Amino acid sequence: MSRQDFGRVAVLFGGRSAEREVSLNSGARVLAALQRQGVDAHAFDPATRHLDELAAFDRAFIALHGRHGEDGTIQGALELMGVPYTGSGVMASALGMDKWRSKLLWQAAGLPIPEYVVLEAGSDFAGVEAALGLPLFVKPACEGSSIGITKVTQAGELGAAHAAASRHDPLVLAERAILGGEYTAAILGDEALPIIKIEPGTDFYDYAAKYLRDDTVYRCPCGLPAEREVELRALALEAFRVLGGRGWGRVDFLMDAACGGRAYLLEVNTSPGMTDHSLVPMAARAAGIGYDELVVRVLALATLG
Repeated sequence: MSRQDFGRVAVLFGGRSAEREVSLNSGARVLAALQRQGVDAHAFDPATRHLDELAAFDRAFIALHGRHGEDGTIQGALELMGVPYTGSGVMASALGMDKWRSKLLWQAAGLPIPEYVVLEAGSDFAGVEAALGLPLFVKPACEGSSIGITKVTQAGELGAAHAAASRHDPLVLAERAILGGEYTAAILGDEALPIIKIEPGTDFYDYAAKYLRDDTVYRCPCGLPAEREVELRALALEAFRVLGGRGWGRVDFLMDAACGGRAYLLEVNTSPGMTDHSLVPMAARAAGIGYDELVVRVLALATLG
């Protein structure tokens, strides 16, 4: 497909979610890359423009993160206007944003997930701490970029962690900590790219470790035996497909050293970051795909339905 075949392209970034700043960074880089490649690409911030203006575009590159951009909302609007867009459709985007419902589907499909409990204000917090063991993680079900996440290390801390998470989402999860290492697999089309191992300088891979600090170590090659990496790439693809994912994305998982390196699915990102700290460009680079080529390949996968 030639660059002219893309037509007039809207790069959607910014938005109103808690991840606006990250999205502004991602989108600015995507826009510049497309323009360098001769694509007729234009910035479009849904926080400052009317969505009906999108009908004037031939396709859309979604670089929005979080609510209203990654949860099926903007995807539904583009479907109604008949504008092909990058990434997953309405259902898969909504499921990928919802960590609880993702877990339910993976569980039903027999895929491995960490043990977890849905928390409410009246939950037996001491009982949950005893059942899951410490440490554990508490997180809003429908936020990204580690926003609202607390690592609970001491008995009696779960109630405060629930309160902190519930400020971002009424649906809150407590999840058993899997401490054998965090990994991620980027998806591009029908392929899982080389796996990255993430080693944060902080206590866990929080917002600062993802976007602000320079002491997070990313290992690609990830250090796993080749045959094990093949298995985990296949697991990532299966997890993505179970949710109905398409185009591109990222699957995060944890390894449990206590269980002989068993992998546990953590979450799917259907609109991954494209900043200078982001993981999909890093994995693509390891596969011999430069940033500009990656952006064009993602745009070429834009579709409807």
